[in-house]
Amino acid sequence: MRAVFVDANPALRALAEAIGAATLPRLALAFGDADITPEALPAALAGAPIAVIDHTALPLEVARRCTGLRDVVFLGTGARSYMDPEALASIGIAVHLIKGYGDTAVAECAIGLLFDAARKFAAMDRAMRDGRWLRSEGTQLGGKTFGLIGYGGIAAEVARMANGIGMKAIAWNRTPKTGVPGVEFVALERLVAESDAISLHLLLTDETRGFLSAARIAAMRRGVLLVNTARGALVDEAAMIEALRSGQIGHAGLDVFAVEPLPPGHVLTTLANVTLSAHSGFRTPEANRRLIEAAFAHCARIVSASR
Repeated sequence: MRAVFVDANPALRALAEAIGAATLPRLALAFGDADITPEALPAALAGAPIAVIDHTALPLEVARRCTGLRDVVFLGTGARSYMDPEALASIGIAVHLIKGYGDTAVAECAIGLLFDAARKFAAMDRAMRDGRWLRSEGTQLGGKTFGLIGYGGIAAEVARMANGIGMKAIAWNRTPKTGVPGVEFVALERLVAESDAISLHLLLTDETRGFLSAARIAAMRRGVLLVNTARGALVDEAAMIEALRSGQIGHAGLDVFAVEPLPPGHVLTTLANVTLSAHSGFRTPEANRRLIEAAFAHCARIVSASR
């Protein structure tokens, strides 16, 4: 059986080549171009029944032309940003997600963005490289309240780290949780109103798209620090930009965006109170290895089930 890793970057390809031969002896693994376009997917797959996809969109009309494709192993949990799993299922293509591989890596990214939002390190760095001695007033995080919207594996790691620096962690989750040490679960309205900093940890679905609306942003504490390492579409981007301009949001640390890659000249690149990261929160050697191992475990189950 053939599988094509259609958009492996060099690091993931090297890992896949090293791990694949030992773990998938009955699977022929091929590779596409890291910068492949959706329109090129049918030719790249060339009838292969399994596609491993990292960051490339798979629209339904393209999937219909991928003759023989039956399984998509998506590298992460955010497949909805790139494809419609239910629509693909309707034409016989199953989408498999990978959870938990990068919880610590993404949590560290969130905490890093929080620190930069609080202390303006990136802004001072840029100014000093430009010959200006920009000494900025920062925000001390110890003793502040950190609100987590959504509570899964990543948020649990963020809460653990936040507790370690003396922050009070509060959280809201669609499915109520109890008995979690170091975290108080509260109503969403209270979290929005009381948090000095807020971090998003929701999956993107039809229900959560635009979840952080203009009304919810307006209900936040003025000067709140906002961190998003989940999905850009969770936030009303226009409302966020207006809040950044007005100071309602004091600083945003963003690893994800409504459109990726972020288009050149995007308004977010012009705002001084934004720290930008290129959707790289999960990119560490440790997380990459767990990701590829989990992807190949999915592939192995697919091969076994087809026998």
